[in-house]
Amino acid sequence: MMKRVYAKEEVCIGCRLCEVYCAVEHSLSRDIIRAYKYEQPKPEPRVTVEEKEHISFALQCRHCDEPLCVEACITGAMMKDESGRVIHREEKCIGCWTCVLVCPYGAPRRDLSRGKVVKCDLCQSTGREIPACVEMCPNRALVFEER
Repeated sequence: MMKRVYAKEEVCIGCRLCEVYCAVEHSLSRDIIRAYKYEQPKPEPRVTVEEKEHISFALQCRHCDEPLCVEACITGAMMKDESGRVIHREEKCIGCWTCVLVCPYGAPRRDLSRGKVVKCDLCQSTGREIPACVEMCPNRALVFEER
């Protein structure tokens, strides 16, 4: 079993700080001002806050046991690694968006400025033990655990 990010909608207030910190963590500078004001193309968050009326929650890759995105990827850019994470290898991505279309959660996102897909990697590419969205959430609406 592997750790995954889970949302607790009962305490999410839709502040979108998870999106901000995710984008900064995956930026070139890892500095909030530089990332948002000066980097081109701007960094894309790998998490999206969904909101409807009084309910909000963060949505990111579920790292499925049998991921449709991996099965559908025509170039092998999407793969499941030995730890069970579903990872995206940007250098193999041709921007066909097939993974975006088949994911039942809407987790892979189009990065139109790069013509590639971005998706949650649990911050493994940045060397974090706890994903930035989880660590920085002010209400602890995200948890990183095995279930």
